[in-house]
Amino acid sequence: MTDYLTERLSSLAPRYDVLLSDVWGVVHNGVAAFPEACDALARFRSGGGQVVLITNAPRPSAAVIEQLDRLQVPRAAYDDIVTSGDITRSVIRSRAGQRVFHLGPPRDRPIFDGIEVRFADHGDADYVVCTGLFHDDRETPDDYRAMLGGMQARNLFMACANPDVVVERGRHLVYCAGALADLYRSLGGEVLYAGKPHRPIYDEALDKAAQARGRPILARRVLAIGDSIRTDFTGARERGLDFLFVTSGIHAEELGARDRPERAALSEMFAAAGGVPAGVTARLRW
Repeated sequence: MTDYLTERLSSLAPRYDVLLSDVWGVVHNGVAAFPEACDALARFRSGGGQVVLITNAPRPSAAVIEQLDRLQVPRAAYDDIVTSGDITRSVIRSRAGQRVFHLGPPRDRPIFDGIEVRFADHGDADYVVCTGLFHDDRETPDDYRAMLGGMQARNLFMACANPDVVVERGRHLVYCAGALADLYRSLGGEVLYAGKPHRPIYDEALDKAAQARGRPILARRVLAIGDSIRTDFTGARERGLDFLFVTSGIHAEELGARDRPERAALSEMFAAAGGVPAGVTARLRW
C-alpha cells in the first residue's frame, strides 16, 4: 500500500490532466472551507490541470456555487461543477405532468426551480423525489419507515437526489437521502440513485471536462478525490478512474485518530472495498 500518511496531491499531480473532486468532506465540512484543499486544487489548475467538482448535493449546481461562495471556497479552486441535483432535474423533466412528492427539507426546493411540476402528498403522488430527511438534525431513517412502507405499497418510483448515507456537518454526522433510499429499496421500492457512485454523474463531469479541453479525456489521466468508500471510491473504481482517499471525512472515526489513520483499519477497509486507491491522505493538500 502507498505511504498513506505522506501522500500529497503534488506527488500525484503530474500523472493527471483532470481532477474530479468531491466537495463536502474534502473542500469544506458544511460550516467552513478547508484552505489547504482549496489551495491544492487551485495549484493543480495553475499548472494546466482541470478541476470538476462532483457532488451528491441535491441542488442545482448554481445553488451549490452560491453555497461555496458563502463558505469562501475560491472560484480559482475549480473549473466546473456537477451535482446529483442536476441529474435529478433531468429525471423530473422526463416526468412532466406527473405529481411529485418532495421528501426533504424546504432548503432543497431549488431542485425544482424553473421546471413546471405539480406537488402532492405521498398518498396522492405519482413518484417521489428524495433529497433528505425533513429534520436531519434530530431524525433517523427509522422515523420514516411507516411512510416509506405506504409509498412502496403504492409502487411509487423514487429518485434519490443524494445517494450519500451520512455527511459530516461540522464534527457531527447527519443522515442524508441515501439512507432513506436504501431503506425504501430494502422494503421493495424502486429507486434511481442520481449521484455517486452511479455512472450518470461521472459521464456528465467527464463530458464537461472534454468540452473545456477540446479533446477526449483518457480515463488513466483522471484522478477522483473523495472521503467516502461507498460513493467516491466505488464510483471511481467502476468508472476505471484512479482515486485519492481523504481519511479525515466521514470515515475518520472508523480509522482511529482524525489526523493519523491506523494502517490496519485502512487495510481492512480497502479489503472490504475490493481495491486499493492510488493514494491516501489525511487531508487534501498540495
